[in-house]
Formats: sequence, C-alpha cells, structure tokens
Amino acid sequence: MKQEKLDWLADLPFYTKRFSFYVGRRCRDSSLLDIAKELHLDWKTVKTLEMQYLREQLRRAGTPGPKYIGIDEISLRKGHVYRIVVSDLERKRAIWFGGKDRAEESMDLFFKWLGVKKSQKVQLAVMDMWKAFHNSTRKQAPQAAILFDKFHVLRHLNEALDKIRKSEYTRLSGPDRRFIKGQKYTLLSRRENLNKKGRSALRTLLKANKRLNVAYLLKESFGQLWEYRQEGWARKFFENWKGSLKWQRLRPYEEFAEMIERHWDGIAAFVRLEDKVSLGFVEGLNNKIRVIQRRAYGLRDEEYLRLKVLTCMLPAI
Repeated sequence: MKQEKLDWLADLPFYTKRFSFYVGRRCRDSSLLDIAKELHLDWKTVKTLEMQYLREQLRRAGTPGPKYIGIDEISLRKGHVYRIVVSDLERKRAIWFGGKDRAEESMDLFFKWLGVKKSQKVQLAVMDMWKAFHNSTRKQAPQAAILFDKFHVLRHLNEALDKIRKSEYTRLSGPDRRFIKGQKYTLLSRRENLNKKGRSALRTLLKANKRLNVAYLLKESFGQLWEYRQEGWARKFFENWKGSLKWQRLRPYEEFAEMIERHWDGIAAFVRLEDKVSLGFVEGLNNKIRVIQRRAYGLRDEEYLRLKVLTCMLPAI
C-alpha cells in the first residue's frame, strides 16, 4: 500500500497547512483557550497547530550570524529555575533559548550551538553583571566587547534607593512616617512617568525628607552617564556623581558606586561603540516574554515556550 504525502496538509492530517497558519496568527495576540473556544477546537489541537506555524516562522527566519548579542535569563517558575535567552540586537530578534540554569556551562551551550566560526564574529555582548555570562563570553568569544546593560545597572540603583527609603522609614517615627509610607513606586518611578496625583505625592515626600530628596536627585541624574560620547567625559561625570555622595550618609549609594567602579569597563563600553545599539531591546523582549508566560500559565511544555520566545519578534506569515 502506497501512502501519498500532501504538502498542503498540516502535521495533524485533519487540517490544512493554511488553517494551521491561520490558527498560529490568531495565537500571536490571544491565549490557546481563547482561540480554542472561538474555533470550537480542543486547546491541545490549537497548540499543535500553532507549534507547526512557529516552526515554519523559525525556518523562514534562517540561521543567525549575529554581530551584537544580548544575553539575559528568564525565570520559568519559583525555585530558581532559569533559562538563558540570547538576542540578535541588530536584527531585533531572539535567537537562542536554552541551558539548564544560568550557570557558565549553560551559557557555553549557546556558543557551542552558534559554532566557533560565528562565535568569532561576535563584536559585542550586552548582559547584566552576572559573572557566569561574563566568564563564558570571555572564554568563547574573547574578541567581543562586553557591555553591561543600562537597564540592569539602573535596576541596582533603584534597589539602593529603596534601601534608603526603608532606612528612613525605620529611622523616623510618628507623623513623619506618613510621607514615606506607601510611596515606594512613586519614589522609584521617573517623574515624567507619574500622573498628576503621583507628582504631587512625590513633591510632598521630597519636601518633607531631605535625605530622600538628595537620593532621588542623584538617581535621576545618573542616567546622563549613557549620553556621553567620549569615555573621558563619562568618567569625569561618574567621579563627580560619586563625589556628591560625600557627607550624605547614603551607604547603599556608596555600595552601588563601588559596584560601578568594579565593572567600569563593561559600562563604559557603550561610549566606545561606533555603532550604537538599542539597549532597550533586551528589556522590551523580557516584557514580551512575561506576557507570553502569563498567557501560557499552567503549561509545562518548555518546547512550546521556546518556540514562542524565539518567534515573538518575527513578522507574521
């Protein structure tokens, strides 16, 4: 008995490939359950059809050969279960999802997948200050400049500001505490991102507490570091910023400045770049992955998550 293969059939033989692509496009903006309900299908059937669509997206995207890569980790669930996501910053797409954790050995798997020849063509690796990522990149792509991601650096600064907020709340008592209580996100947000009520609360808080006022102004000014085009001027700005901490009794900021000092080469690498890359892409990709995880809540199919992450920035087909 001879069985004929029909190119227009999907992996599930009861459906056409065109229908599977339609399902895949619908699932870009909706959950599996929503699409299953709309099309009167079982959610497992929808998932299988979508996965065929996602694999075809990856096939058409081709094999990457990146010059600029972004490295980050995502948490799959509680209990420190991590996977590494590597992005092509020039083409603005995720290219690798894998590893067993965020250890150096897991990061080595990416370079093994990329191959020696393509690894040698990587010119820049953008990452957070996680030592395992740094060590693996130095070992596997020693020619690449390492740049510590601006948004991760600023996250450390926000954490330092929050420690100051907590210490001020502990130090004060009685009615003086009322200006600080419940104002964590008001203080950590950028002023332009606050609504009218938030800006009013921020003004009241900063007027009432001198130390938090100084800490907030220092936090807001630090972002200027990435605006310089010459390393000498960037270094001078940092030295002045660090000098501003003298006599302020802001120990979390002093620890933050010490961390910046230790990692200065990786932060100043952005100033030395001739072609500026989008440092916001990795953070934007992370936000998109969180949306994917929320929609797929309860699913433990890691291959499905891998396909969703790798295709979330690709155009629809």
